[in-house]
Amino acid sequence: MTPMMEQYLSIKEKYKDYLLFYRLGDFYEMFFDDAIIASRELELTLTGRDCGEAERAPMCGVPYHSAETYIGKLIEKGYKIAICEQLEDPALAKGLVERDVVRIITPGTLIETDLLDSTQNNYVCAIYLDEAGTGVCFADISTAQVFATGFTGDKNCSRLINEIATYAPREIITNADITGHEKLAEYFAGHKEIMVTDKCTAYFDYVMAIESAKKQFGDTMREEDLNDRPLITAIGALLGYIAEVGKSDISYIRDLTVYGESQYLEIDVNTRRSLELTQTMRQGEKKGSLLWVLDKTKTAPGARLLRKWLESPLLHSSYIEKRLGAVEELFGDFLLREELSVQLSKVLDLERLITKVIYGTANGRDLRAVAATLAVLPAIRGLIEKCNSPELVSIYRGLDTLEDIYQLIDKSIVDDPPFSVREGGIIRTGYDKDVDYLRSVRDDGNEWIRKIADEEREKTGIKTLKVGYNRVFGYYIEVTKSFVNQVPDRYIRKQTLTNCERYITEELKDMESTILGATDKLNALEYELFKSIRDRVAENSRRIQKTAALLAKLDVYLSLATVAVRNRYVRPIVNNTDTIRIKDGRHPVVEQFVKDTYFVPNDTYINTTDNRLMLITGPNMAGKSTYMRQVALITILAQMGSFVPAAEAEIGIVDKVFTRVGASDDLAFGRSTFMLEMNEVAYILKNATRKSLIIYDEIGRGTSTFDGMSIARAIIEYTCKKIGAKTLFATHYHELTSLEAELEGVVNYNIAAKKRGDSIIFLRKIVRGSTDDSYGIEVAKLAGVPNEVIKRAREVLLMVEAASRAVKEAGITGQQQPERDETAISIDDMINEQVIEELKGIDLNTLSPYEAMTLLYNLQKRLK
Repeated sequence: MTPMMEQYLSIKEKYKDYLLFYRLGDFYEMFFDDAIIASRELELTLTGRDCGEAERAPMCGVPYHSAETYIGKLIEKGYKIAICEQLEDPALAKGLVERDVVRIITPGTLIETDLLDSTQNNYVCAIYLDEAGTGVCFADISTAQVFATGFTGDKNCSRLINEIATYAPREIITNADITGHEKLAEYFAGHKEIMVTDKCTAYFDYVMAIESAKKQFGDTMREEDLNDRPLITAIGALLGYIAEVGKSDISYIRDLTVYGESQYLEIDVNTRRSLELTQTMRQGEKKGSLLWVLDKTKTAPGARLLRKWLESPLLHSSYIEKRLGAVEELFGDFLLREELSVQLSKVLDLERLITKVIYGTANGRDLRAVAATLAVLPAIRGLIEKCNSPELVSIYRGLDTLEDIYQLIDKSIVDDPPFSVREGGIIRTGYDKDVDYLRSVRDDGNEWIRKIADEEREKTGIKTLKVGYNRVFGYYIEVTKSFVNQVPDRYIRKQTLTNCERYITEELKDMESTILGATDKLNALEYELFKSIRDRVAENSRRIQKTAALLAKLDVYLSLATVAVRNRYVRPIVNNTDTIRIKDGRHPVVEQFVKDTYFVPNDTYINTTDNRLMLITGPNMAGKSTYMRQVALITILAQMGSFVPAAEAEIGIVDKVFTRVGASDDLAFGRSTFMLEMNEVAYILKNATRKSLIIYDEIGRGTSTFDGMSIARAIIEYTCKKIGAKTLFATHYHELTSLEAELEGVVNYNIAAKKRGDSIIFLRKIVRGSTDDSYGIEVAKLAGVPNEVIKRAREVLLMVEAASRAVKEAGITGQQQPERDETAISIDDMINEQVIEELKGIDLNTLSPYEAMTLLYNLQKRLK
């Protein structure tokens, strides 16, 4: 092997699981298997290089100045990258240039803003699992945010999956063998976008974890957290991994948020998906989700914080009220909203910019971007000076305008700096006298070069004579072939080209040394000055991070206020009662898509006593699912601190929200629609509490009629009697409406519809009482089912109804009953029983004549 290839292989040996980007001049080169992979994944030409053996080593490379794009593509495909840099100037190196890996890039440790979604956090996660419990820690190193929690008990795995779904990390390391945890393995199998590295036991050392946590977070670590072995082990493991991968000081990560079950509203993975909080179920897009409606933020940190608030609503009414107070003040001040909107639009991503500064990857343009944001801070602070809400007052008092940092950058860095920090042109004239001197020598030298070209043209009479420069020969005099005979003897031929000859002179070489010496010294000096400026900014990272966080919070409040004004939201009353009362509630997303029609608002009243389960019947497509979802979304909005789409709203804080809405087969794991449905129901029944909100939509529809109805009834009884949670239950099993008279807390509601001939009109209004018709054939007609099928369905329906009546009449007159369908008899008997029970419960003394006639008509219709 050649010395260079030996160096490459020795470095590669340490990083076997990574694609090694080996710096060679102006390129990052890859060799052997790495080159084959990169050429395939990046569609690059695969070449070869002599390596000292008989066969050439496979090789491909990318320019170092555009490597970021290629790295992003490889990371997206699930690869990890090791960046191997030249540690000394090749021009000054004696022998082989020293090289080593200076950084490792993985999906969870990206800091390059161009490779990250500015509206989402990019989390890396550490999970510690043992018999004592579970610890999980999430960190976004691009914004210096760290969150951790721990839990014990038989619900560990479900809780862990919910946490992973909340943060959606790009990368996970764990001490456990994932194959030994069936539910986890199944979840990861369905989320291939997460890079999971299990059995990483080296990082998960308890003693080292305590030392790392204390060193990193100091006195902010609580004693109880240090004594929580699973929790602190996860925190320490993640810190160790980040430090090793980044190969850089991580002291800029200072804030750790440790939370427990009592801090945030629990929303499980299925509920997040079915409520479409941040993306739609069908296409996985932001548009059509609740986040799409709410996100009117002006800054990238604001967009990330809004998503965080939406994914983790609060449980403490005092904190919720503080947020609502800030939104209300902005809601009521049009001019303040408009002016803040203008100023915040000028704010760039300070959180991620300062991280690049700390890592030493920020260039002059990044520092100018920091300065551009700092320039608007005094104006923003002035706008909120007279605000009265506690949250806005707190932002005003804590907002550091960082004028000293702004002045430093503005006086030192030119307005439009070059991309590279090593080629000069980055330091503003007047900042440093040595830079000014070298710049004048360089600039005067360029003027001299122009002057010497003019003089030589005059002396020689060669009008086409030019003075040029390249890196190989330096400065040269170029003469076309037609004037070669006029070249004086003092010209020294240096290069012959097709159409011209190139020469040098002693005078030209002397001046070249002066000019190039000044240029090289200037570029080196500018680079050193730039690094010192960048370091000074990094020293103030704590101040900048705090200001960035306050700007993000202000941006979120402004976004929520703007949405509330545009969409006619109201401030909810949030308290610790067990009541949810909504007047004229609306679905926040659906109403955005029905601008040309009227979205019918609906009321809701539900508690944990006499109105704990709303049993909702009504036609298909009438709006039952929309109504139930809007109740859940309004509750989540209120607890995140937002105004809500309603005329009035009182929200008693719930601890968990569950939904069992819709399902599809999971063929990959051999589970049917019904099996998935029952899995989700089982999870709800095991985890819901009296403080929870539960949405059940058409439970039991995936199996036979009697099995489904029996299961649905049992679930209602268990939910009401054992759990006592606020529940909305939509069903087409109209027989279940009898539970209103049998089970305390069950109240019948239906979605009104009006039938005209063979057509149906959905009124979308929820009203008290039950309905006995799902209008399935009418809905099929609306859906475009061929008329031939619709006609035949009506014929079959008439035959079934006639057969049912015949059987019933035969039973009443005592005639011999013909062979019959047992299902029809059973359903008929159940209807008879319901009617009898309802008649027994009627108080005739309280009925008006009109009510009596209406009741009689409905009972007769059901019997028919």
